[in-house]
Amino acid sequence: MYLSRGVKVKRPLSKRQQVMLKYIQDFVSENSYPPTVRDIQNGCDISSTSVVDYNLQILEREGYLQRKREVSRGIEILKDTTSSIVNKLTSVPILGNIAAGNPLPMSGSGPWNDADFDNVDIPTSLTKGKENVFGLKVKGESMIDALVGDGDLVLIEPTEQARNGEMVAAWLKDEEEATLKHFYLQGENVHLVPANSQMNPIVVPASNVSVRGRVVGVMRSF
Repeated sequence: MYLSRGVKVKRPLSKRQQVMLKYIQDFVSENSYPPTVRDIQNGCDISSTSVVDYNLQILEREGYLQRKREVSRGIEILKDTTSSIVNKLTSVPILGNIAAGNPLPMSGSGPWNDADFDNVDIPTSLTKGKENVFGLKVKGESMIDALVGDGDLVLIEPTEQARNGEMVAAWLKDEEEATLKHFYLQGENVHLVPANSQMNPIVVPASNVSVRGRVVGVMRSF
């Protein structure tokens, strides 16, 4: 991408490209030689080497690395271009699933067990500067009109407070169920409203609802 007078400006990298770039840098730091395409596929959990090659072409085109295609380990990172990118990843724990549809039944005093989780590196900008952000994988289509679909990852800022209209992770105490909905407090009731015209709100006494966090970001599954 170019501005006037031929000044080139790098395009924003996708999450996958940022993860690949960080993986390559870490691999070189640990091994003193670059990874192969197959190493990157396995290390970044990518479906095929062709997808790796496609994204490497973008990284090369945008000036983040150079490649010698006749050599299996012919990737060279251009160090002066990468530090501002790879350092902008934040590790976020993925604590489980959240229903966007009928609430998911869970057991115990809360919906997610933070003692057993996976981590994923995400662009720091997605956390909006919030602390202790965690991720939940969406199950269902009730928030589709808010551009949150089945399989997406919602990033949650832990809080017990919510303003009307905010998208929250809500815990229904009596039912021991968790759900992702827009929050509205109306009198003594809470309306948990889907973003899908084919689905109805959940209306429960406010005493039966515990807000566990508000959505600060979304990572698409595609």
